[in-house]
Amino acid sequence: MSIILSKTDFLIYHECPKNAWLKLHKPKVYYSNELSEFEKTIIETGNEVESVARKIFPSGVLIKGRDKEDRVKTLKLVAQKSETIFQAVFVKDQLFAATDILQFDQKSKKWLLIEVKASNSVKDKIHLYDLAFQTILLKKIGLELESVNILHLNPKYIRNGELDIFKLFVADNATDKVNELIPQVEEEIQSALKYLSQETEPSGFCSCIYKGRSAHCTTFSYSNPQVPEYSVHDIARIGVSKAKLTELIDGNIFNIQDIPEYIELSDIQKNQVNAHITKRPLIRRDMINSELENLVYPLYFLDYETFPAAIPRFDGFSPYQQIPFQYSLHIVESAESEPKHLEFLHTGTGDPGPTFAESLKKDIGPIGTVVVWNKKFECKINEELARRIPSMKKFIENVNNRVYDLMDVFSKQYYVHHNFQGSTSIKYILPVLAPELSYKQLEIQEGGTATQRWNELTTGNLSDSEKETIAKNLREYCKLDTFAMFKIWERLFNNSSTY
Repeated sequence: MSIILSKTDFLIYHECPKNAWLKLHKPKVYYSNELSEFEKTIIETGNEVESVARKIFPSGVLIKGRDKEDRVKTLKLVAQKSETIFQAVFVKDQLFAATDILQFDQKSKKWLLIEVKASNSVKDKIHLYDLAFQTILLKKIGLELESVNILHLNPKYIRNGELDIFKLFVADNATDKVNELIPQVEEEIQSALKYLSQETEPSGFCSCIYKGRSAHCTTFSYSNPQVPEYSVHDIARIGVSKAKLTELIDGNIFNIQDIPEYIELSDIQKNQVNAHITKRPLIRRDMINSELENLVYPLYFLDYETFPAAIPRFDGFSPYQQIPFQYSLHIVESAESEPKHLEFLHTGTGDPGPTFAESLKKDIGPIGTVVVWNKKFECKINEELARRIPSMKKFIENVNNRVYDLMDVFSKQYYVHHNFQGSTSIKYILPVLAPELSYKQLEIQEGGTATQRWNELTTGNLSDSEKETIAKNLREYCKLDTFAMFKIWERLFNNSSTY
């Protein structure tokens, strides 16, 4: 069977050959899972960044499709030495690709290949393979390349007034690195063409069997049915312990309870495995009490929701710098008092920062511990607020000095439960310590969806009722985050027997 190998399918093959085969031959399997909100956001961000990057080349001509007519149009523009072509489409020797930007250099009479990436830096393992594939194809077409470049976002750029697209992007010349990689990629292309042309489905595991859970391909469960939903791949940091994971997989060990004693694990990994096998939680009450007795009333259980805009929307922001748009706050005055709830949600189109900070200053008093989940994140957001709003610097420094990370109880291994599955995410902790609470009842159930909905709320063409619904759902989600923290603290503080 003869196939056309696209750049996208080659990159999938590079990561997991069987996943690429299933995409081509069994698309129902490959596309059986819907894209997550996070994955949708990545796609939308990529399109947005590429659209803005094109403004650097005002004379560019855009090829809008991928069919035969578009390929003919591309070759015509190339023959005319058109100054700049966006999404030029090429097919040759079973290879297919659309180039982001192709620019003709009148001086050298050669072409510049420019790949636009919605990232703050060059990622060699992904971006260079991408460009090597394109370079090989363009040389087959007969194009002489002056240089191969990556145009990516500039992390040092800080918006001040109108967006300066020339400072927003940085161009890195990757020609030498790409040329060094070409022989290897040429061999891999031939292997991919042979592998993907098979009409019979390749047997056995996919290559992701040797990777940690977060690096698994979209068809992992289909290709590896012997691997349980919670397996050795979920052991904390097993993905960076390649030799350890390889030893387990080569020994046909997938279930955590089957791990032999001779396998050397870290203390954190041992605690996770032992909790799973014995189904008995590890609870160091003395250490938990030691942590919690240092907290000072009133307690402020605080959580932020933020949006990482790739293209800075407001003054003082850099690419991907988080825009804080919402917070929830549960305040506990004493050990005997019920929590009081306060909140903030920005629904306008302007910078939320000033009103966000003013509201926070009004709601958080000068004394008392501020309890968060993942201290580094909230404190960093606060520091950036102080930089953009100098008048808030003293208040924010005071808040940061009073922050306590409730996640420490779990990351320091003072409490290990088999249902945590090695995670310190509140989504895993809550069902164990406060099973009466659940995110499943909410329209918004995780942070990725919350950021996407806020983006729709403030930039989309929505009716008033649609905006009200999104705002209501955002408030309910963020409120549960801080109430969940309160309930977890309450159970820990009271040494509840329901542990």
